Amino acid sequence: MGTWEKALDAAGIREPRLRGDYGRQRQQVARYRREAALAAGLLLPGHLVPHVIAATAFMHRTDSLLDSGPMAGRKEAYARWEQDVANSLATGETDDPELRPLLSTVAAHPVLRDRVLDYLAAAPADLDFTGFATEAEYQQYVDGYSLPAFMVVATLLGPDGDQTAYRGACRTYIDASQRLDFVNDLAEDLADGRLTLPEQTLKEYQVTRADLEQARDLPAVRALLADALDQVDRTMADGRQVIDLVPPAHRPMVRCLIRLDELTSTAARSDLAALLRRSAGPSKLAALRLLAGEYFQARRLRR
Repeated sequence: MGTWEKALDAAGIREPRLRGDYGRQRQQVARYRREAALAAGLLLPGHLVPHVIAATAFMHRTDSLLDSGPMAGRKEAYARWEQDVANSLATGETDDPELRPLLSTVAAHPVLRDRVLDYLAAAPADLDFTGFATEAEYQQYVDGYSLPAFMVVATLLGPDGDQTAYRGACRTYIDASQRLDFVNDLAEDLADGRLTLPEQTLKEYQVTRADLEQARDLPAVRALLADALDQVDRTMADGRQVIDLVPPAHRPMVRCLIRLDELTSTAARSDLAALLRRSAGPSKLAALRLLAGEYFQARRLRR
């Protein structure tokens, strides 16, 4: 019996059709987030792996609806999806193979139900999003969209019972991680018509949107990007408190997520001008070393 089949057994997922649904979602997640799927399988207790896969697949399906096609079509497709999910959660039943794993996971982890509804309510904020005028607007985006999205999976990794302190730590971490994504994906976002650095900050550095869109390697542009990464690093350091708030068996996975962001920030800082053309990322060797180290930590915890 393979590791995945053992994980399904450990999670109590016995019905053949449902096992097939989870398996398809595992394949989907492996296609668009291979590193995340690999890390979950290696670092998390087996009984949690299928549920993290289901939560991740739900987030990806929702995010795809928000990002794909003409705006009017997106809004209609999302409205149908939101209603389908809400109805399924209300009745506990669905014929949609994309939702059956989510319902099964919610049944096993009832706390996830409210996090799914929070995310559904927050998700439309990303439909019309084109950028921020101020830092305050960015912080509102983190509260209104980034945190509810992150908590869909993070809730499964958190402590049993009251998650108030844990949610606060997650908020700090996702502030850093979201800012890192915006800096790292600057070129891609600009090509899609979104300026994800606050206009107020550009003015402070006397940088124009055209400077960024035309990839002008100017001292002011480098200073702007370096300052944004400094903010990432300071907030990420504070966000590390989340590690001590999750159960010991989940810490290798949470540490891995944070360290991957830290490695990405370091890679971005190594060539600031390149961020005007493409995203940065850690080397495969660095990522594999990180994963291997946390895997051995996870194995020791399971003995």
